[in-house]
Amino acid sequence: MSGFHFKIADSEGEFEAIHVLNYRTFVEEIPQHPANPQGRLVDSFHEQNTYAICLDGDRVVGMLAGRHERPFSLDRKLPGLDGYLPVHHKPVELRLLAVEPAYRKSAIFTRLMATLAGRFTGNGYDLALISGTLRQRKLYAHLGFTPFGPTLGTAEAPFQPMFLDLAAYNRLVPRLARVNAPRTAINLLPGPVCISGAVENAFRNPAISHRGPDFLRMHRETRSALCTLTGCTEAFLLGGSGTLANDAVAAQIGRWPGKGLVLANGEFGDRLLDHAGRWGLRFEAMRQTWGSTFDLRAVDHAMAADADIRWLWAVASETSTGVRNPAGRLAELCAARGVDLCLDAISAVGCMPIALDAVRLASCVSSKGLGSYAGLAIVLSNGPVVDAGQLPRYLDLALYRAADGVPFTLSSNLLAALHTALIRTDWADRHARTRMCTEHLRRELRALGFVIVAGEPVAAPGVVTIALPATTNSHRLCARMKRVGYTLAHESAYLATRNWMQVCLMGDFPQGELRSLPHHLALQAGT
Repeated sequence: MSGFHFKIADSEGEFEAIHVLNYRTFVEEIPQHPANPQGRLVDSFHEQNTYAICLDGDRVVGMLAGRHERPFSLDRKLPGLDGYLPVHHKPVELRLLAVEPAYRKSAIFTRLMATLAGRFTGNGYDLALISGTLRQRKLYAHLGFTPFGPTLGTAEAPFQPMFLDLAAYNRLVPRLARVNAPRTAINLLPGPVCISGAVENAFRNPAISHRGPDFLRMHRETRSALCTLTGCTEAFLLGGSGTLANDAVAAQIGRWPGKGLVLANGEFGDRLLDHAGRWGLRFEAMRQTWGSTFDLRAVDHAMAADADIRWLWAVASETSTGVRNPAGRLAELCAARGVDLCLDAISAVGCMPIALDAVRLASCVSSKGLGSYAGLAIVLSNGPVVDAGQLPRYLDLALYRAADGVPFTLSSNLLAALHTALIRTDWADRHARTRMCTEHLRRELRALGFVIVAGEPVAAPGVVTIALPATTNSHRLCARMKRVGYTLAHESAYLATRNWMQVCLMGDFPQGELRSLPHHLALQAGT
């Protein structure tokens, strides 16, 4: 919006451009009036209208008219108009919303409304009326308009009469200003995540030796905090990403007897299959449709039918789809069959309460739900690990155990940041806040017509994956959202190829900034 100018039209050139835009919109695009050779349409109430316009340079690219003199156009179309309205003193009618096609799916409409608000609300007007196209009724509802009376217009151009209480309209104006105020885009990615000030400060401390007593104390406290949070008995910290953590898990599994069952219902389940294949593990694959969760009966049947299955590997929270898989029920099934359970808990730990005491091995990372910087791979363990000397040195968890967790160089800056995130966070509050905000966000987005990939019964806290229609390009929509202040996920191949986007509430996410996100997304997507 910074390149546009919004004003009340006051020149002959601007009025002429309004007539041309009026013709293109309400004759050529929405067939409300007959065509004419002049290519211009002068509104029947033109002399009484006040026009808010949007200028791109000297070109009028959007307009909205306001008029307070009765009879309104709605008086002609809907006899007994006042009988449909709440008690009021002075109504104003808003009409002729038109925006050039190339400028749609932006905040122009809200700025036009705000411009007219500045003109009318100071003169005692307390109710705004509008005939809104049915194509935009969800957007009007989100802005506070209430529909009334029957649908008007024609089958080709149906309209719904609506009113807006101007006390609510006045409250809307500051919010509309915030919609377009320049600001740094807030981070709603699955990684890197929002970092708290305390964690940032800890990371900036001077580096210290990984052999020194301060480092070793901090390392022990960090591992202890991870065990307390997850219920595991041991935590190993490796310098790397979640992929490295899963490789360390695969390296352990490769020395176990029997074969395994690997479950996949999204991108990161598919990656577990790839890990297992690259390590030459013996396993059966069980795939579910993306967006669904595991068929527990089928899982149990597969384990019962093959006594050689001795381990199961799955994702607890599938980042790609936002599906929460039933880790607790998998643990129960595995315990009943004497099968070791391994979990990719990378997007679960920190985002939700998760008990990993019945899990043989689990992977997580220092970023995502734990709210620190990427760079530390974490393997959580209950039970023995493979004897030292049987695996590549960096992946040999027995070496870590023998060296009190620090066999190799580890960044003290990354450790200090993770240590601070763990001990400074009220995890019960974080889990509750993440769940509440994610549920609210999904509910609001669904009400606006967005398709959420994960159904509500299986939706995970912290991740909202949105499947966009083919008419809305995820890359362009996320670029527009970034301009109005939100950085959303869309660039990963598994999202881009499906035209999906994500809102992720991980780390120290800014709860207050989420209230207007559905409003912004609806405006930018044109839903």
